[in-house]
Amino acid sequence: MNRIVLSLGSNMGDRLLNLSSAINLLVEIPCILASKSLVYETSAWGNTGQPAFYNQVVVVLTDHDASSMMANILRIEEQSGRTRKLKWEQRVIDIDILLYNEEVIHSEGLTIPHVHLHERRFVLEPLNEILPMAIHPVLKKTINELLSELTDGGSVEKLKMISPL
Repeated sequence: MNRIVLSLGSNMGDRLLNLSSAINLLVEIPCILASKSLVYETSAWGNTGQPAFYNQVVVVLTDHDASSMMANILRIEEQSGRTRKLKWEQRVIDIDILLYNEEVIHSEGLTIPHVHLHERRFVLEPLNEILPMAIHPVLKKTINELLSELTDGGSVEKLKMISPL
């Protein structure tokens, strides 16, 4: 089975429900949900003039290869109501593949590890919660090390409630 680390984000509508629905759709691919972080409220990154996101990192196990998984993710995003018009726009759901096993993949439409993984506090904080010792396969540093070196000053706060997801 392949271990895939995903980042989920939503800043439109019922953000908690959007994350939960996306996880349910991932399980139907099929994937086994191995672990998940708490939900974090985060400031927008890239295009900062939009509502705050809810973000979560999940680890799934599946027999799908990276390309097949990406196709399934795009289908889930579309099924959930995501439309793609502008880069870094508001979205009902955004699902990114952060890591795929320990592999480095560069193909058309797919770069793993995610090209911005090490630059985004909204990804590194929840990822550090569940996989602090995971190694970035290109930078050869742990997630904890990447987080400690991070200069991104974006706002990232765990939700005050226990995550129902």
